[in-house]
Amino acid sequence: MLLLWAMYVGVLLTYSTFIQANREAQVKYLFSILLLCATMQAKTMAEMTAQNSLPDAPSHRTFWTVENKVGFGLLGGLIAADAITTQRGLSQGFREANPLMRPFVTRGAAGEAAGSAIGFGAGIGFAYILHQTHHYKAERIAMRLMVVGESAIVASNIRAIR
Repeated sequence: MLLLWAMYVGVLLTYSTFIQANREAQVKYLFSILLLCATMQAKTMAEMTAQNSLPDAPSHRTFWTVENKVGFGLLGGLIAADAITTQRGLSQGFREANPLMRPFVTRGAAGEAAGSAIGFGAGIGFAYILHQTHHYKAERIAMRLMVVGESAIVASNIRAIR
């Protein structure tokens, strides 16, 4: 800062030579004064910005909200209940209605666990994709529809095995 002020004073002291100089020298002096003023202004703006820090950027919604944690917890519990009721139904002679899950379910508890994990991961992945594309309302609706759909499947299984 002190160096800039020294340059400014030096330019003012050479003003007397400015009047006596030719046209080319006058343009050089004017350009140096303009450059000095721009430098001083930039320095002042930088100091003001440093003192008055800029506000934080708008907050970003997090994916793991309480609502999503509860929803995924419910979905996981319902998927576990679906796996248990499906295995009971298979042991009583029923058949898996979902053709995509049938190859997993017929492999016993391990196959059922693998299929359930894939389905649960797909549900979380779908909700996460909606979240990352800023479709927050669609994310909440999809989460609730997954829970309701899985609830209906579990209720149907319980009704069938009774």
